Amino acid sequence: MAGPNKENESGKGSGIQITGNAKRVLEERYLIKDKRGRVIEKPEDMFHRVAHTVAQADLLHNPKANIEAIENQFYEVMANLEFLPNTPTLVNAGRPLGQLSACFVLPIEDSMKSIFNAVRDSALIQKSGGGTGFSFSRIRPEKDRVRSTGGVASGPVSFMRAFDAVTGVVSQGGVRRGANIGILDVTHPDVMQFINAKKENNELTNFNLSVAVTNGFMEAVKAGLDYNLINPRTKKSVAKANAKEVFDAIVVSAWDTGEPGIVFIDKVNEANPTPQLGKIESTNPCGEQPLLPYESCNLGSVNLARMVAKRMRLRRSITRSLPGW
Repeated sequence: MAGPNKENESGKGSGIQITGNAKRVLEERYLIKDKRGRVIEKPEDMFHRVAHTVAQADLLHNPKANIEAIENQFYEVMANLEFLPNTPTLVNAGRPLGQLSACFVLPIEDSMKSIFNAVRDSALIQKSGGGTGFSFSRIRPEKDRVRSTGGVASGPVSFMRAFDAVTGVVSQGGVRRGANIGILDVTHPDVMQFINAKKENNELTNFNLSVAVTNGFMEAVKAGLDYNLINPRTKKSVAKANAKEVFDAIVVSAWDTGEPGIVFIDKVNEANPTPQLGKIESTNPCGEQPLLPYESCNLGSVNLARMVAKRMRLRRSITRSLPGW
């Protein structure tokens, strides 16, 4: 949505310079529409709506805050396209839904109730324009015993297909295409199935995949050693795998399909600022932000090109003021 364009299609005198394509995207997804689907908001109205809503938060910390000044300042950085908040903020701020967070991590325990509660929660989050991250490491492996029915488990990858299908359905009526990340611990017995889950191009198309690798696993890779595969239900080793072979499989699949990535989960938790609240198991969909269960992140974009332009103008101004210029 960046790019100055003096003869832009948003109209002269708006103070906002956006391209024609950006205006069309705003009209399709971001600007308020009436009951007939007609756009009833201009880009500058959207920025005012967002700035006014976000500025109110300062009153929680300082009842005497100059809300008007804060609102104007936030409006200016958005209108100048120096900074833009995430999609849910642009869409939902000042509107009944009021959901401003970009992404959430939802926990999944080893039960049908927990799994499909997470499916429901992810659908509601994605309907509002948010993304979701999951660790599927607690789900018992394929062919493991299901005591309640006497049958066998289908494994985490099979349940990921349910999340993927729901995301595809919700995206059709939502603000934007849904985004998920699925993470599986490298010690899970189904790790090879997970690594190869995207060998077929039509599989898990609404997911990014990453394997959570530990320091111990990476040491085993370097030494060419075997390591234990642990059933998350029993917490007992059920098999061994060669660490280098598993790592090589990750590399080959990533080369072929772009998936999976790697999350150095021990390193993530070494930097966990609130370890007393729990262990980090997943990230937001694109991996920028590790999050605890039910935590969310509010992302935004800084337009560095605009920052550089200001710096260069300042440098030229200073240079011209030097003696001998």
